[in-house]
Amino acid sequence: MARGGYPGGMGGMNMNQLIKQAQKMQQDMEEKKAQLAEQTVEAVVGGGVVKVTANGANQIVDISIAPDVVDPDDIEMLQDLVLSAVNEALRKADDMVQEEMAKVAGIPAGSMPGNMFR
Repeated sequence: MARGGYPGGMGGMNMNQLIKQAQKMQQDMEEKKAQLAEQTVEAVVGGGVVKVTANGANQIVDISIAPDVVDPDDIEMLQDLVLSAVNEALRKADDMVQEEMAKVAGIPAGSMPGNMFR
């Protein structure tokens, strides 16, 4: 075995360098998570009558409902609109987080399955 080599073919990379790189990536990801918690996405449904805003921490931060959509005789329609907007906002927030975290990790966007960075 070559001097300083590691079994398994580490390509001559020093184990300390590898650990430092992993720690740096973890620190970068934590910083990105904090930044994403401040960023928001918006989902609008029903032609603009319901708007939901979510942040990168997967929290709903605002819901706006146009007064003219509030019909006491059709509360189910309003519930459906709110539910649809909330789900869309959370999906957009998750997409934003996945894309940004993939950049930090050096992984091509869309190549990671599911919620790897949640």
